[in-house]
Amino acid sequence: MKKEGNEGVFYEIMSAALGGVFFAVSYLALDVSVLVSLGIGTVAFGAGNLVFSNKGSKQKSVNTSTSNNLYNILNKAKMDNAKIYSMIHKVEDKELQKDITEIHETVSKIIDTISKKPEKLSKATTFFDYYLPVTLKILTKYDDIENQELDDEEISKFMKNTEDMIAKIEKSFKAQLANLYQSDIIDTDAEIKVFDQMLNAEGVNDIIDNLDIK
Repeated sequence: MKKEGNEGVFYEIMSAALGGVFFAVSYLALDVSVLVSLGIGTVAFGAGNLVFSNKGSKQKSVNTSTSNNLYNILNKAKMDNAKIYSMIHKVEDKELQKDITEIHETVSKIIDTISKKPEKLSKATTFFDYYLPVTLKILTKYDDIENQELDDEEISKFMKNTEDMIAKIEKSFKAQLANLYQSDIIDTDAEIKVFDQMLNAEGVNDIIDNLDIK
């Protein structure tokens, strides 16, 4: 509420400044009478107040829409991830169980990262829109077919291909998580290098090197 109040005061000041400019130009520069100049200034103040308030409303609307969109994306991802977790004890293959567990944990970390740093959402759009739901779909189909206990060569081939694909997905999800932190790694690495250069310039590194630390 305090932030909204500050924005309101700012818009009032801008509107008043606009009205003052129009009054000054009319009265001082154009030699218009005081009453007419006051009228022009008042109209300018009202117009400015309308323009600035509309601008503030639009900005709030955009922010609200963005927040709602992020909430919906993360909420759906959490539900998909919960369903993936439920698959761990449904499938029989131990290696597949391990891969599904790793996938679930990685997805949880990705969701947590985007929740804390929404600006990274653009890097994970395809992950949330395609990779995650399709992974759930593949696992669900695998479980359905496995439950039929069919002894068929094509079925066995499908099961093996699916298990191999899940292992690949597990690695790709970890790569997705690493990609979210790539810019942070680059920025921090640059800061470390600058810091080290400053220590060298100040002679601090030489002092550290000469210290007899046990």
